[in-house]
Amino acid sequence: MRAVAAVIPLVLALATFSAFLPTLQNGFVDWDDRVTLLENPHYRGFGWKELRWMFTSTLMGHWVPLTWMTFGLDYLAWGMNPLGYHLTSLLLHMANAVVFYYLALRLLGLAMAGGAELALHVGAGIAALFFAIHPLRVESVAWATERRDVVSGLFFLLTLLTYLKAAQAESPARGRWLAGSIGVYGLAAASKAIVMTLPLLLIILDIYPLRRMENKPRELTTSRARGVLLEKVPYFLLALFAAGMAIYAQTELASPLEKHSLPARVQIALYGLWFYVWKTLIPLGLSPLYELPVRMSVLEPRFLGSTIAVAAITGILLVMRKRWPAGLAVWVGYAIALAPVSGLTQSGPQMTADRYTYLSCLGWALLVGAGVCALVRARGKLLRVRAYIAAVVAAVGLAGLGTLTWNQVQVWHDPETLWTHALSLDPNSSIAHTNIGALLRKKGKLVEAIEHIRKALQINASNADAHMNLAGALVDQGWLDDAIGHYQQAIMLRPRFAEAHTNLGVALHTQGKLDEAIKHYRKALELKPGVAEAHSNLAVALASQSRLDDAIVHYRQALQLNPDFPEGYNNLGLALAQQGKLDEALQHYRHAIRLRPEFAPAHLNAGNALLAQGRLDDAIEHYRQALRINHGFGAARSKLEAALRLKERR
Repeated sequence: MRAVAAVIPLVLALATFSAFLPTLQNGFVDWDDRVTLLENPHYRGFGWKELRWMFTSTLMGHWVPLTWMTFGLDYLAWGMNPLGYHLTSLLLHMANAVVFYYLALRLLGLAMAGGAELALHVGAGIAALFFAIHPLRVESVAWATERRDVVSGLFFLLTLLTYLKAAQAESPARGRWLAGSIGVYGLAAASKAIVMTLPLLLIILDIYPLRRMENKPRELTTSRARGVLLEKVPYFLLALFAAGMAIYAQTELASPLEKHSLPARVQIALYGLWFYVWKTLIPLGLSPLYELPVRMSVLEPRFLGSTIAVAAITGILLVMRKRWPAGLAVWVGYAIALAPVSGLTQSGPQMTADRYTYLSCLGWALLVGAGVCALVRARGKLLRVRAYIAAVVAAVGLAGLGTLTWNQVQVWHDPETLWTHALSLDPNSSIAHTNIGALLRKKGKLVEAIEHIRKALQINASNADAHMNLAGALVDQGWLDDAIGHYQQAIMLRPRFAEAHTNLGVALHTQGKLDEAIKHYRKALELKPGVAEAHSNLAVALASQSRLDDAIVHYRQALQLNPDFPEGYNNLGLALAQQGKLDEALQHYRHAIRLRPEFAPAHLNAGNALLAQGRLDDAIEHYRQALRINHGFGAARSKLEAALRLKERR
């Protein structure tokens, strides 16, 4: 038996690694990875500045300092190589599979008292495997930004495991286990606020399978029940803190749910309850985005059907609660765990999301494990035959899940693969059309890009991102007036859209409307003070108005935020040169050239500064470098010719 107990965790880890292996070939995607990782220098390191940012940031509506620390470690180990980030997420998920195995072993042992030890180990192993390699886990593991799921999941599972140990231990060991459980829960709360429901889940465990409390109102007043509830106070305090931080972090995000009435929200929540059960049973057609409809009716078949299904499941489990208490416990726990991301409270453009199953559907895996456990310990010839048939079915089913997961992981390979897949599943997804359009724009396919983005706006005219992307494509075509209209529309729909303010400022700046441009640059910085591009754009506009001192301040702020910004060093050098500070200007030009040796304008500007200092040969060398990089660089050619004539006269 010891050999079996030792082998199962190893098999779990290897099976999980195998199912998710393609994720190591994936890159980052533009579904938040750009904002959270690629364009975010703040998490890159463990200095005081980085740690302070990790513990105070609410980027993208989340307060997740512990998750940021794991990203910081990734950066120190891997730089910006996506392989390392995906490997860390996969290793954490493998650890979660093993911890869940030990958790399932305890829970099944409590629920199936008298079960054979082998049956319990096999049942727990299958439960953990079902959880770990199910395709619904892919989004949490293969999407780099969703690291918070696997980090919070690890501490969530450890909290439950240590709590069970505390509940079954004698004093003083019980107190130590309970303190450890509370401490680990604090780490979970600092990883993702989704764990806020855990105290309620602990009470469900106290009722079943721990049976420390009765599920009768009059029993809650007994001294034993009061003691059990009192020990939950620290958990509830941490849960309230996590909930408060979640609300604070979400204040700057607009929620599409605000457009739907309360009955519609209830309908969305009921739809989600059935949706995740259905996708757990038949995990086909999984998408990175199940978009909220612009308009919805409670009489729509999918909403009406889900309401009927939820009511039926609830009614059946209530009737069977005495004969099968595990069913009702799992169902109630599932609904509670899902509540923070149900249609009642969750923000974002999605109606449901695969990642929301990472913790909420643990109970379904336990039920699978319990069924296997019952089959393994079956007695009698007929029961054994049924058990063998069920074992074959289970093996085929798990192999199928692993295959689906292998395929689903590859959907997250790159942005184009991701959004092409999403659009194939939902041709009326406004967000998918928007993102496909953005990808086509990057490739220079402006006509196709505009076609997709206009389709996105045809589906949902309130899509602020579509307006901004369309404006960008129109700018690329030189249609500034039309672009400005769409930037303004994006800002009207989302007043705190900092990127739209920045881009509108650039368009106005291009038209020579400097005062209006500066107003939008300042608004962008008010909304997001830590954006280097906005500081740089504002500095360029101020320099154009000869407000050099103010411009230099913003150039320096831009470079402090992004030290690897050659254009920033070049522009700062120009402003300093205009003030006659040629030595300092040269230092910045040279820094820009070190960062980008093929930066022709920086060579030109360095040559101009050297020429002004009378260092003719050095100036000529920089002009030649500029022309070597860009043969058609007229300004560098005329400067070089003038410098050569000056040298001849000398």
